[in-house]
Amino acid sequence: MHDEIVRRRVPGRRMIVGIAGAPGAGKSTLAQRICDALAGACAVPMDGFHLSNDVLRSLGLARVKGAPQTFDESGYVALLRRLRAREEDVVYAPSFDHVMNEPIAGSIPVPRACELVVTEGNYLLVWPKARELLDLTVHIDADPDLRVTGLIERQLAKGLDEDAAREWVYRSDEANARVVQAHAHLADMQVHR
Repeated sequence: MHDEIVRRRVPGRRMIVGIAGAPGAGKSTLAQRICDALAGACAVPMDGFHLSNDVLRSLGLARVKGAPQTFDESGYVALLRRLRAREEDVVYAPSFDHVMNEPIAGSIPVPRACELVVTEGNYLLVWPKARELLDLTVHIDADPDLRVTGLIERQLAKGLDEDAAREWVYRSDEANARVVQAHAHLADMQVHR
């Protein structure tokens, strides 16, 4: 995959690579590995565009947190447009705190000098307006048992008990995984964790 990124890069032009995949597939890990391996790269996760827990409760969406409608899709697309334009000295992107289970505004600086932006998230291939702003799209797949085990561990780390963690993963995360998988064919590249 690194070779494909290098092959597609145009000197002096910012490249935006999008990594999509089901919850727990390894998107963040792959994005960080690319950034560590390629000079001038910045990682920008889609997860920073989660709606806050207060907003989700007010909309009656708290039980489906992580589904496409629980994100600020327009905000994410606007960020991609700003990153594509490369007109500002620095663009600040939000991140997501998995312990607090909340987005954190303006926590990832992307300087104008950054020539490779690696963004990752579940719905990069699902949202057409986001997909069209990416120079290379990658779908990462992982063994379902490995994914689910990691997702349960993530929920346990947030303080859920074993039963609640399993219930969340099989009800919510796996429903979202099916949405992601239905759009996997739209990626330019397929990789397996």
